[in-house]
Amino acid sequence: MAIQCPISSLAMADGLPDSASPAAPAAAKAGGFSLPYVVACGLAMGTADVVPGVSGGSMAFILGIYGELLEAIAGFDLGLLALLRRGQWQAAAARIHLGFLLPLVAGLAVSVLVMVRPITWLYAAHPVFLFAFFFGLILGAILLIARHAHWGAQGLVAMAAGVVLALLLVTQAPVTMPHDPFTLFWSGAVAIMAMILPGISGSFLLLVLGQYQYVMEGVKAFDLPILLPFAAGCAIGLISFVRLLRWLLHRYHGQVVALLVGFMAGSLWKIWPFRTVIESTRNAKGKLIVLRDALAPPPDAGSLVVAAVLAAAGIALVVGIEQLQHRVGVEEMGG
Repeated sequence: MAIQCPISSLAMADGLPDSASPAAPAAAKAGGFSLPYVVACGLAMGTADVVPGVSGGSMAFILGIYGELLEAIAGFDLGLLALLRRGQWQAAAARIHLGFLLPLVAGLAVSVLVMVRPITWLYAAHPVFLFAFFFGLILGAILLIARHAHWGAQGLVAMAAGVVLALLLVTQAPVTMPHDPFTLFWSGAVAIMAMILPGISGSFLLLVLGQYQYVMEGVKAFDLPILLPFAAGCAIGLISFVRLLRWLLHRYHGQVVALLVGFMAGSLWKIWPFRTVIESTRNAKGKLIVLRDALAPPPDAGSLVVAAVLAAAGIALVVGIEQLQHRVGVEEMGG
C-alpha cells in the first residue's frame, strides 16, 4: 500500500487550515497510530540520533511516521500563535498533532537520556558491533523504501545527487570550533536539519563541527548552559527546514524519496563497520578523537561473521517492522 505523505494543501496557505478551526477534532489520537507504537518510534529515533552516522529521520522513515512528523512540526507557525491568542486550545492542539507529537517527543527524550551512556560506550569500545547492526538496518530500509521512489530520469538524478551530497558530508574531517552559546545555537540548527533527513546524521555533523563530545557531556550532566542554546537552535532550525521539506514532498514525492534513498545509500560509507584511522587527536580530557578515517577490510574471519550476523539482524528488524506495519495498519515505510 503505497501511501503518499499526508500533506494538506490548505496547510500550505498562509491562512488557518480546516484543522485549526474551532470545530476541529481534539488531538487525542496519535495521528492514527497507537500510543505504544508512537512512543516506541520516539525511543527508536532517540537511540539512532545518539549514534554518529545514523539518522533519526531514517528511523521515522522506516517506521512510517515521517509524513505525520513533518505535518506536526510544520504546525508551529503564526497560525498556531493566532489560535493560542484566541484561546482555541483544542484547535491549536490539532494543528500541531499534539496527540502524536507529545508521546513521540517523550519517547525520544527518554531514549536520549537513557541511551546516551551505553551508546557512547559502544561507540568507543565496540564500534564494529554498533555499526554492523545499523549498517544492516539502513541497507534493509533502502531496499524497501526504494519501491516508493520515482525511477525515471529525474529520480535517478535525484538519487545520484543524494549519494554525492551524503558522501561530501560524511567524509568531512572534524574542525575545531568554540563552545560559546552562539556556536552551540547554530550547530543545533544545522544538526537538527540533518536529523530530520533520512541518511544524514545530525550527530555526525556535530562531530564534524567539533561539538559532539561537548554536547553529549552536557546531556549526561544535564548542563543547562550547554543544552539551552543548543535546544533553541534545534527548534528554530527544525521549524524552518521542515516547511520546505514538506512542500517538496507534496509536489515531488517520488523524486524526493529517490533523493532521500540516495542520502541513505551515501551514508553507508560512514557506518561501514570496519575502518582504519588516518588521523586522530585527543581532547582536553584525553579522549581519542578521529579526524579522518577510511574503509578497511575485516581483520579476520571471526569479525566478519559477527558483523554479518549483526547486519542480518538489522535487515531482519526492518522486515519485521514492515510486517508489523501491515498488521496494525500503519503507512508503509517511505509512503
